[in-house]
Amino acid sequence: MTTTPFDAPSTLPYALPPFDQIRLEHHRPAFDAGMAEQRDEVEAIATNPDAPTFDNTLVALERSGQLLGRVSAVFFTLSSADSTPQLHDLEAEVSPLLAAHRDAITLDARLYARVQAVLDGAEAAGLTGEDLRLVERTATEMTLAGAGLDDAGKARLTAINQELSTLTTTFERNLLDETNDLAVHVTDEQELVGLDDGAKSAAAAAAADRGLEGWLITLPLYTGHPWLASLADRGLRERIMRSSLSRGRRDNEHDNRPVLLRIVRLRAERAELLGFPNHAAVVTADETARTPEAVDGLLSSLVPAAAANADDERAVRARTLGHDVEAWDWAYATEILRGEQFAADSTALRPYLEADRVLHDGVFFAANALYGLKFTERPDLHGYNDEVRVFEVTDDDDTPVGLYLLDLYTRDGKRGGAWMNPIVEQSALMDTLPVVMNNLNVAKPAAGSPTLLIQDEVETLFHEFGHALHGLIARTTYPRFSGTNVERDFVEFPSQVNEMWVTWPEVLANYAKHHETGAPMPPELVLGLSDSAGFNEGFGTTEYLAAALLDQAWHRLSKAEADAVTDVEAFERQALADAGIAVSAVPPRYSSTYFAHTFSGGYDAGYYGYIWSEVLDADTVEWFRDHGGLDRAAGRRFATMVLAVGGSKDPIEAFREFRGRDAEVGPLLRRRGLQ
Repeated sequence: MTTTPFDAPSTLPYALPPFDQIRLEHHRPAFDAGMAEQRDEVEAIATNPDAPTFDNTLVALERSGQLLGRVSAVFFTLSSADSTPQLHDLEAEVSPLLAAHRDAITLDARLYARVQAVLDGAEAAGLTGEDLRLVERTATEMTLAGAGLDDAGKARLTAINQELSTLTTTFERNLLDETNDLAVHVTDEQELVGLDDGAKSAAAAAAADRGLEGWLITLPLYTGHPWLASLADRGLRERIMRSSLSRGRRDNEHDNRPVLLRIVRLRAERAELLGFPNHAAVVTADETARTPEAVDGLLSSLVPAAAANADDERAVRARTLGHDVEAWDWAYATEILRGEQFAADSTALRPYLEADRVLHDGVFFAANALYGLKFTERPDLHGYNDEVRVFEVTDDDDTPVGLYLLDLYTRDGKRGGAWMNPIVEQSALMDTLPVVMNNLNVAKPAAGSPTLLIQDEVETLFHEFGHALHGLIARTTYPRFSGTNVERDFVEFPSQVNEMWVTWPEVLANYAKHHETGAPMPPELVLGLSDSAGFNEGFGTTEYLAAALLDQAWHRLSKAEADAVTDVEAFERQALADAGIAVSAVPPRYSSTYFAHTFSGGYDAGYYGYIWSEVLDADTVEWFRDHGGLDRAAGRRFATMVLAVGGSKDPIEAFREFRGRDAEVGPLLRRRGLQ
């Protein structure tokens, strides 16, 4: 048997994986051993001759699969953030095996019977709180996964799940290759007029990394690009936008259209097999929304005002530019207007948004003020790449809390977007403290140049750190409930709340200082940054709703309807027109062929969760404003009643206890100008 660094728990602080010892050849043996080990553990649970109890069934199940958990955490961190063609090939190999492994456990009739027996006897056994929640959630998840199907149904379900695991991996790999391939190469510096020195330095470094002369503009995950706001050359703006929109639909080896059509058809077939009308119904049955109709009720109620606002904004931008506004013009015109109205254009702001200062004096400062957390960089601890930074997190009294890892910069082996993932999950049962990871895709400047952020990147850092706080502050018994292991349409709530501190006066004054002189951001820029919070909301809400409704449209199809769709572009156009959100010059934030959230990222039929969670977020922001803002008592209440409980209680119940009532939609409507 091959010995690997995964065979035993890491001896590093907080069980941080020994990344410097892990090699490509270690993963497959560890996966094979981990799956075999967990199969043996589950077999022992299923065949236990003793009557089913909470301890011998549910707790035993929670303890199972620890080797598999260790290798999975590292492997999928690497495959998303620091991948290679060899790692992608291995992911394509192991993904269907892992899907089959999960199904073998979830669909085990013996195990299901034991879980149901514990659930039936929960009251008599005196199960309450997190213990009762564990039984209920396990039973629900197994039922929705198909544990009640007959043998033929389970066999077909397993085959579907294995094929889907391969397809979603293919979708993500195609998207990464396409995004890399479609980076825009510039050889004439005149085309870059409008970009500041930091942005040009980053583009030059990206070109040099690929052995190219000139500058390379790499694409983010979403449709637009942060530099569209600054580039004066309309032709270059159009090239960037068209490159972005063409991803995954160029009739080449990376074309994602046949991949996504097959995904949609299989998800629809699986839903029918499980007794649901469509995939969206399956997904929402296990979310706080409960039904697709509830989702539609919120989304459709926002469309008319959002689309009308976007049309009004387009007219204003057309007058500003003196010509009709296309998708590649919107950000540029908006930046001109922002400068005129608020004196806060991105070029003026960037010198005051140096990344390290934003991190230490903004993100960490707010976390300390609210929650009493302290962050100490640990250069003796290492991530999977030299660019990964490791911070030890402690409480005010130096009690260990966990580790926070940050991987800030974009590179060819990293998928687009920004995200948080746990590497070690907090659990009293396992006696583990959390190790959480934030990934962003900030363009890396040339050596010796400062990393200057735009406003959107600052907001993204605060947002993703909100997810990290959810993981760090978690204090649950069972790993299943730790941190962001909550219903998917609730998971964005804490991260969105954390965005409020970006422009909170005390926080902003602490980090917004000139990277060369240390001078504070001038009052007119501070005022503009704060007052412009609702600026361009017609565009922002419309592009988001278009993507959310597109996600719903794909996943509201029955099997017969999904089978009948053959033209991805035609389906998109019709879906957006039917929803009333087909606004010219405002494409969806993600179009189908590069919609990683829904076709590879676990947000299938769930992209609505951002605005669903924002109802809670906007209401909570008002609560913080009414309770002292950056106040330790307010922060402790939020931490204790929301962040710490993770998924160990119903999230809406947790919110209700925190807020003292159900959430109200009014704050969201006011924030987005939709009243």
